[in-house]
Amino acid sequence: MTHTTRDAEADVDHFNRTPESEARTLLESCLAVPRWVDEVLAGRPYRSGEQLVGAARALAGELTADEVDAAMARHPRIGEDAGAAHDIEHSRREQATIEAEDTWVRDELAEGNREYEARFGRVFLIRAAGRTFREVLDELRRRLQNAPEVETGEVVGQLTEIASLRLERVLANRPEPRAVTR
Repeated sequence: MTHTTRDAEADVDHFNRTPESEARTLLESCLAVPRWVDEVLAGRPYRSGEQLVGAARALAGELTADEVDAAMARHPRIGEDAGAAHDIEHSRREQATIEAEDTWVRDELAEGNREYEARFGRVFLIRAAGRTFREVLDELRRRLQNAPEVETGEVVGQLTEIASLRLERVLANRPEPRAVTR
């Protein structure tokens, strides 16, 4: 986590004391999988932010195919604006660092998204934070070569990374929980 150990302890203490309904909303914004949310909540109280994020990562790594589908419904296409059905605040922040060097990169990404959706039946998902459009495009092209079962594993890995980053950000900022729009 990027903040101090003292901050992490205060943040996890705050999370541990947060009423269940508010903590549930917070967790759903990180990964919209009811079983995951229930199991992360059941682990309270956590001794540290690292323990909380570690538990959340481990539980996210066990997503079923149906849970992947449910979680994917909350993620916009990479390179597109998040809509009301998505976790707008998180998605915009995560994709804000992606900048296309050339228009052709955006066009290639849009075409790759269409090809990916036709091949795998879901939107292409990648942890966008800290990546350029070119890096995302290269990863999209690589993953288009995956067998479906391999790609499902990659999607679970990306959902895990995204959920972990979101949870770390939420712990660091301690925002007021808000209702999640669906």
